[in-house]
Amino acid sequence: MTYLFLIIGFALLIKGADFFVDGASKMARAFHISPLLIGLTIVAFGTSSPEATVSIVAALEGNAGVAIGNVVGSNIFNITLVVGLTAMINPLKVDSVTIRKEIPFTLLASIALLILISDISFQLLSENFITRGDGFILLLFFTIFLYYIFEVARNNREKIKEDSGANQESSPWGKNIVITLIGLAGIIIGGDVVVNNATTIAVSFGMSETLVGLTIVAVGTSLPELITSITAALKKESEIALGNIVGSNIFNILFVLGSASVIAPLAVEGKIFVDVLLMILLTVTLLVFSRTSFRIGKQEGIILTVAYIAYMIFIIMRN
Repeated sequence: MTYLFLIIGFALLIKGADFFVDGASKMARAFHISPLLIGLTIVAFGTSSPEATVSIVAALEGNAGVAIGNVVGSNIFNITLVVGLTAMINPLKVDSVTIRKEIPFTLLASIALLILISDISFQLLSENFITRGDGFILLLFFTIFLYYIFEVARNNREKIKEDSGANQESSPWGKNIVITLIGLAGIIIGGDVVVNNATTIAVSFGMSETLVGLTIVAVGTSLPELITSITAALKKESEIALGNIVGSNIFNILFVLGSASVIAPLAVEGKIFVDVLLMILLTVTLLVFSRTSFRIGKQEGIILTVAYIAYMIFIIMRN
């Protein structure tokens, strides 16, 4: 029954995120927001809401390893497999602003996380923790990111309005609000089911909480990003696809871990440092790939996909 409930939880997460993104995106388009900004905000936050729910529930239940492992594992999954498969389907065009600002901001968030979990190295505490103070710092960074996004949206809104006047979204507001709320409910319920049952399965197999967070939970909660980005690539909406991935990673580190640690300080296992360093290295790799002709092509996609397979083998053997 545990496995059945885990599958049901993932189904609720995925379908809930699908409803949430669909309803919220249609409402966002009514405000004439560009595809890249929709990807960075509404779509990214919607597809990251499973990670937020799972990590916050895990923090409330004292499963710090699941909370942290979920975020780090999801970000690695996004950069490698999601970007890799999406680029293999249709090469991703990268906006110059994304290269200069959004991806570097993701890198900054990753480095900030590494610093905040290194309490022993800085001789601040006898154990490594993401404390409530660290959580507020992450949320402050997130506020700065939101301010930047809203400023970009405000500056570009009139231009987008002129370009898309004939294609204004006509779906009724009431219907979209209901769809969004149904999606949010599915995400919350599904997140609770996933945390409880994944932890039970991990214990039965002798897996650590961090490992189950990095694997089962991370992959499950990142499926909305994968589905959304592949769908966007098939529709040749590469700005939404890449914006979704970059925005999700920023949201995961700053908002998800920030909120979770404010609710309950998170103890950090020593093994996670390798994964955080790898996340930083992969973010740098994404930045380098993005600068090659302002696109991430099929070859880069293959490299990133292979990197994820190698990473999965590594962490399973490490356990």
